Amino acid sequence: MYYGPVWRQRRMTAFYRQFLRPGDLAFDIGAHVGDRVRAFRQIGAQVVAVEPQPDLAALLRLLYGRDPGVTIEACGVAAAPGEGRLHLSTRTPTVSTLATLWMSDVQADKRFRAIRWDSEIAVPLVTLDDLVARHGEPQFCKIDVEGFEQEVLTGLCRPLAALSFEYIPVAADRAIACVERIRALGDYRYRYSRIETMRWATPAWMDAGAMTATLRSLPLTDRSGDVYAVRADLSAGTSF
Repeated sequence: MYYGPVWRQRRMTAFYRQFLRPGDLAFDIGAHVGDRVRAFRQIGAQVVAVEPQPDLAALLRLLYGRDPGVTIEACGVAAAPGEGRLHLSTRTPTVSTLATLWMSDVQADKRFRAIRWDSEIAVPLVTLDDLVARHGEPQFCKIDVEGFEQEVLTGLCRPLAALSFEYIPVAADRAIACVERIRALGDYRYRYSRIETMRWATPAWMDAGAMTATLRSLPLTDRSGDVYAVRADLSAGTSF
């Protein structure tokens, strides 16, 4: 499902070439089964793949453990280091989360009403600043952590070149808080892509105010997607 069809992977790789070049460093926060890891490696980027779910971290090791260009961190990312409680969904592990209140927030969307988080485990937590200190500053950082994105960004004190985070219209306030956090870090330009289309939903980059207004205007029945942010000094006059 995540590694096919071939055309989808090609589109994904082409899309991320806007942010990464061979030799760059990418962070994949919430790496899941590693489809983004594969796209980043196909570009030639070095990858730090962060995944707190033990079964998925084991799968990442199976797929990429022998690749010297991939470092796997079996932990969560938060506003402060320590230990967190990861709520697991056995049937739908893609929505396992560290964000307790997010689970009730998304139940307002009928697509989430059948989902059950049926167990909890303790996982170690680090910050984005910890990861930067350990591995270096990434050119691109993808964040997809099921409602915990703001906490991840709170643990970052520097304006990275480019990053992305997931949004869900029914919980748009969480995405808007992420925009506010990124704006506090520096001057960025924003754009978004719906679900897994790997296509832009808007014709041009926008400032933080316009991105916030766009998120507020999304129908609650809309599907999820990703917001992308590029530092303004890098987006001017480039292929972005």
